[in-house]
Amino acid sequence: MLSGESDFSLHEYLSLGKEESNNYICGFKGFSPENIELLADLIFDICFTVHPVDSTTHLEKALQLYELCNLKSKTYSFKRESKMLKIKMHCNI
Repeated sequence: MLSGESDFSLHEYLSLGKEESNNYICGFKGFSPENIELLADLIFDICFTVHPVDSTTHLEKALQLYELCNLKSKTYSFKRESKMLKIKMHCNI
């Protein structure tokens, strides 16, 4: 659905470095901090709940998205921080 509606490619996003990834995300109209956090939540939930996999790449991208939310959002989120900590502990970051 993301691909069809916005031309967003998760596969492409996952293959990019940190700065390139941030630029890629920020280049899409409508990717507000809330929407970026929803994408991070989706990746987080897939890795920890729906289809538990040990995918460091996916989790690092979710962490990166949460960090981008922290930079762009004026609202502090305990829930977001908790997820970031869980990722860091899981990936030994």
